[in-house]
Amino acid sequence: MTEIIPVVMAGGSGTRLWPLSRKLFPKQFLPLMSEQSMFQETLARTDLSQEREAAVTDLNIGEPIIVCNDEHRFIVAEQLRKQGQASKAIILEPIGRNTAPAVALAALQAIEAGGDPLLLVLAADHVIKNVPAFHQSIATAAKLAEEGKLATFGIVPRSPETGYGYIKSGVMKNNVGSVDQFVEKPDQATAESYLQAGCYYWNSGMFLFKASVYLKELASFRPDILTAVTKSFNSKSSDLDFTRLDEEAFAACPDESIDYAIMEKTKEAMVVALDAGWSDVGSWSSLWEESEQDSSGNVNRGDVVSFDSSNNLFFSDNKLIAAVGLEGFVVVDTKDAVLVSPKSRVQEVKQIVKQLQQAGRKEGTVHRKVNRPWGDYDSIDMGERFQVKHITVKPGAKLSLQMHHHRAEHWIVVSGSALVTINDETTLLSENQSTYIPIGATHRLENPGVLPLDMIEVQSGSYLGEDDIVRFEDTYGRK
Repeated sequence: MTEIIPVVMAGGSGTRLWPLSRKLFPKQFLPLMSEQSMFQETLARTDLSQEREAAVTDLNIGEPIIVCNDEHRFIVAEQLRKQGQASKAIILEPIGRNTAPAVALAALQAIEAGGDPLLLVLAADHVIKNVPAFHQSIATAAKLAEEGKLATFGIVPRSPETGYGYIKSGVMKNNVGSVDQFVEKPDQATAESYLQAGCYYWNSGMFLFKASVYLKELASFRPDILTAVTKSFNSKSSDLDFTRLDEEAFAACPDESIDYAIMEKTKEAMVVALDAGWSDVGSWSSLWEESEQDSSGNVNRGDVVSFDSSNNLFFSDNKLIAAVGLEGFVVVDTKDAVLVSPKSRVQEVKQIVKQLQQAGRKEGTVHRKVNRPWGDYDSIDMGERFQVKHITVKPGAKLSLQMHHHRAEHWIVVSGSALVTINDETTLLSENQSTYIPIGATHRLENPGVLPLDMIEVQSGSYLGEDDIVRFEDTYGRK
């Protein structure tokens, strides 16, 4: 069988799952359903190296191509590393332009690497509980793709869902049918009629087709998209593990989905029925539905104690949640925000995010704990002229060579070893030792050891913003 290359779309902000999901660390990178993130679970479903199901042994699934935002690149690289999975490419979109251009980039990348593989287009934030059934559907769709068809996966509906678009199929044979029509999200009455008709499927947004066939169809129906994407791709450059595009050319590309650009126009579209416990976990209420519930119907994550409460979702990332007499609520605690909402109104959480962003509040976009390519930091306390951070540096990693115009810093090593450079002097610090970096001093922090470095940083000065960093040298290519 022709090689199948998974194309994982890892963009998106997931604002409906705020405060856990935020612009700079959205839901696809969070462990919502297991100890793995949703992105890692998506990768695991395409890795057959440990698959024990005989039904999928004839699948030839190769290393994935990842398409993501520039600001998420280090998260993607780190989660791939933790997964122990290589990638054919991590393509960085300088600006979001929807799925049609993103998949075109992956198709160009796959063909440039050699051959004409099948592309299995997947979102990074879906749940699929029955993986063997999913693999069987991939095998079915692959046969269609080998014949030049563009296959999409239609989810067998479990309820009259108004939150999904639908695919109307022709006569189904062996779970395969022609695509008669794509329809928008319906109202309740229409959704109920779709469920009764039996020929409508939830639109999963997953596809399988030959790279060359996709580009051919795009050239026929949206040559403007193909032209802009090709121009941007041909001017690409490499940055560590990442493929960077020409930003100006890509910004000129129209914003369009695969459905609108191709699938609604082509005569080669086919739908494969998929019944595998699929969900896009698009809200807190859907996460409650998909998660294991206790005898009272509660989903408890983290430190939770409840009394006389039922059918709730309690999610604690930090403190104890104690609930009395709650029915049908969502309570989510993070280090810097708490959400309380009836399950019936969680779709309106995005209005809270909108208000936060309009007010310029960082809680709308970033967590208190911020990931960096070298590790992470957590702002544990802050005042008018001071800030205290807990910094963790991965073994062998180092921060940029930098200086600050407005703040001084005290560093205290809690565990591990720190190689500290201040101006022209380098010092090795160990547990319980400290140092001081004056305003304007050029400095760098490095972990030379094999264990994580944990330290406390105390900043003091007239301005403590992250934009008061002048980088002279950076291992990770940041400006």
